[in-house]
Amino acid sequence: MTDDTGLNLFQQQEANRRRTIWLVIAFVLFFAWLGFGGDFAYWLATTDAAPEVYHHTFPWFGLVMTAIGAGIARYGFATGPNKVLWSTGAVEIVDPTTDKERQLVNVVEEMAIAAGVPKPAVYVIPDSDPNAFATGTGPEKSSVAVTAGLVQALSREELQGVVAHELSHVRNYDIRVMTVVAALVGSVLLLSDWGRRGLWWGGGRRRSSDEGGSGSGPLAILFFAVWVVSLLLAPLIAQLVAMAVSREREYLADASGAELTRNPLSLASALEKIEAAAAPTPSIKQGVAHLCIADPRGRSLNDREGGWANLFSTHPPIAKRIALLRQMAYQDAGKA
Repeated sequence: MTDDTGLNLFQQQEANRRRTIWLVIAFVLFFAWLGFGGDFAYWLATTDAAPEVYHHTFPWFGLVMTAIGAGIARYGFATGPNKVLWSTGAVEIVDPTTDKERQLVNVVEEMAIAAGVPKPAVYVIPDSDPNAFATGTGPEKSSVAVTAGLVQALSREELQGVVAHELSHVRNYDIRVMTVVAALVGSVLLLSDWGRRGLWWGGGRRRSSDEGGSGSGPLAILFFAVWVVSLLLAPLIAQLVAMAVSREREYLADASGAELTRNPLSLASALEKIEAAAAPTPSIKQGVAHLCIADPRGRSLNDREGGWANLFSTHPPIAKRIALLRQMAYQDAGKA
């Protein structure tokens, strides 16, 4: 089976494994830049200082920050899926107690068999807005979470379409990339917040240090400015990466899910109902938005393409996704 990018299933999986590795490497290198960059800026700032003033010569900022970055990446990969589920208040369905819960579990089992992956754990998020996402580190360790509103709003066929979409993410190892991105983005946001607080707190100390020495000249000031800008822009860049990772995978998951159910119109109908819901999904926070089948914030930006929409939207326009699914159904009918 091939997709629109020309890659078969195994090539998609391998590409996602490589992409995950590069994301983690980039994350660790970012921490290293902050650390060693801070060392260099501090060295420039103290190199011409008076002998009795502290001279920064050992790069312990860089060593510590690199170790922290590697530790966070490892911890995020290991615990990211659980943290994502915890952040939404999702509850695992182990023993279904209602007809809707039994239907959900049965649909997940059916679609897992169709996708050729182990049955993922099934979670329900106590939220009335219809939405869904998958998370995990791979097909052997994955979870599918749907909102209570989705379970109530969709028919069985529509639910199959949504679950098949999510299991396509599981089968293609999209969940590994997107879950790692969710964990790393959250860490970058936290780091940037700490950095801004540190810069604010340390302003007075820097001024007093400058008064005690001759300063470091324009080079130190320029380098420090670049370092600060990179720290301040890190959250925006991280969010852009998360959005790009999400957008490029939704069309493929739609097509792959439609192939699993052999009914593109069921997913198209489900997307119409999800789109018609007026309220956002408050249980799903910004850091997890790119995992969902539809933007949980309900932003109108996702209804457009090109320009700013391509930069700042987490999902492609649902109207276009529905049109492509209907086109698939029409083509399938013509082959019959």
